[in-house]
Amino acid sequence: MTREMTHRTQPDDNCRPATSWRRVTASFHAWRTRRQEHAPPTSDTGSPAPQPVPGANTLWRMRTTVQDEPGSLAALCSALAGQRVDILSLQTHPLAQGTVDEFLLRGPAALPASAITTAVESAGGADTWIERADAHDLVDAPTRVLGLAARTALDAAELPLALRQLLGRCTIRSRPAPAGGGRAAGGAPVEGALDDTVMRLRAPEGGVITVERPYLPFTPTEFARARALVELDARLGPRLPHGRDVLTLAEGSDITVRRADTRDLEAARAMHERCSARTLKLRYHGPVGDADRYLGHLLSPRYGRTLAVQTASGRIVGLGHLLWDGDETEVALIVEDAWQRRGVGAELLSRLVAMAVEAGCSSVYAVTQASNTGMVAAMRGLGLPLDYQVEEGTLVITARLGEAVVTSTEELGSASAP
Repeated sequence: MTREMTHRTQPDDNCRPATSWRRVTASFHAWRTRRQEHAPPTSDTGSPAPQPVPGANTLWRMRTTVQDEPGSLAALCSALAGQRVDILSLQTHPLAQGTVDEFLLRGPAALPASAITTAVESAGGADTWIERADAHDLVDAPTRVLGLAARTALDAAELPLALRQLLGRCTIRSRPAPAGGGRAAGGAPVEGALDDTVMRLRAPEGGVITVERPYLPFTPTEFARARALVELDARLGPRLPHGRDVLTLAEGSDITVRRADTRDLEAARAMHERCSARTLKLRYHGPVGDADRYLGHLLSPRYGRTLAVQTASGRIVGLGHLLWDGDETEVALIVEDAWQRRGVGAELLSRLVAMAVEAGCSSVYAVTQASNTGMVAAMRGLGLPLDYQVEEGTLVITARLGEAVVTSTEELGSASAP
């Protein structure tokens, strides 16, 4: 399901969804806004406010800018010690004027972020930013960056996720290169461009990757790390994890489940030709003739991951997409008519959800219609808490990922990366 989104890269003007689909998008984002209005109370950092536990500690990530002069860091450390805050790690980001110090802190659970900020600023810190951290932040920066590089090297679909994990909460947009060649409007030079809270990087396929983080300016160090990841991706070219699973369905047919990308475009178009108009309409929510226009976007690893179901003869009969959408993640399925009601859709969905868990997603959502009983049943079959929202005939089903998914992921084993 292709649409304009905040994180998932946007297709060019020749691949924009129909007007009816834009209404679906608007309805969904209106629903998401209302859902967030009723979210649990948060602390002054935007993280869920926990109940105080005697003797417990809280992890914080903090940045502050100090003058590049002797004694400035010592003053900060003394101020933190005065609040009984431990410094677990420290990174420095030199600027033309001053230095950005990035801390991982551990403090008493009863100590609010505002008290830490006040202490730091009284010791000479400026433009201080602080948010809750978790156990994943305990990994030192070089180890974390090497891990992200290794994941990117194995799978082209990892680049958007790696950038987000490297840079924290941010909005990532990709714009393809113009069809006739040349440089896109607002394009980036080969070496990239950094402008405070926005960085632009030359995408491996010639387009532009724009990363925005309005709440915290990027440092030159972060820009260099992001550019190195993109350059690594460009040098390695198209790639997918090796491996495929051969499964026997309940009625006896053997199928193969594997990762797919734009090299499967022709086989995916051939599957569309074998699908009925009803199947295409339920999947794409627009004119049936537009379905093929979305495939290039959906199969691109820039926008997510795709699983293909293949018969013994090598024909693709089903596609499942896991599409990055900012803090949200969309799942979408299409199964050729002759292979429906055989468990193919349920198999694809369970693997997509396992991949979402592996990527650290907290939920997945499917946009469909109430008449699409197959998709509704597949979502229910996950055994997860589900939220339903109906807008103008469009049904949005959100599955919250928790312990039940972790268990199913372990049962699937390597199935999450066929």
